[in-house]
Amino acid sequence: MLYRPAQPADIPALMEVRLAVRENVLRNRALVTEADCLHYLTERGRGWVAEEAGRVVGFAIADAQEHSVWALFVHPDFDRKGLGKTLLHQLLHWYFAQTDHPIWLSTAPGTRAEEFYRRQGWQDTGRTASGEVRFELTKEGWKKNNM
Repeated sequence: MLYRPAQPADIPALMEVRLAVRENVLRNRALVTEADCLHYLTERGRGWVAEEAGRVVGFAIADAQEHSVWALFVHPDFDRKGLGKTLLHQLLHWYFAQTDHPIWLSTAPGTRAEEFYRRQGWQDTGRTASGEVRFELTKEGWKKNNM
């Protein structure tokens, strides 16, 4: 598995992965566009991809302006192989080199994603207006779980 920074040329492959997932399904494709991906990759933050034999099979994107994980998705064919954890680690390593500000994300309750973030040391801080679980991770919490 090759892990590398995401490039604008990867965006069609990112969208392919995003649309293939079985949890947190994007029902309205107008909500996340290729233009959004470009904006987050080049202006708001940075992204990483996992590649297998030249095919993008997972990606993560940090939003440094809003201090959040904008996206972390792995193609279902590559679930439970450690890709998400590695991509998240790369994202957090970059993010906490930029700032000490806590980072947050949200995900649907009762999902594998919710359990994944709990196992990675993220703290449940309540619910969003839409009912998702809101998680936060401090730099100290990240260091503690990665030493």
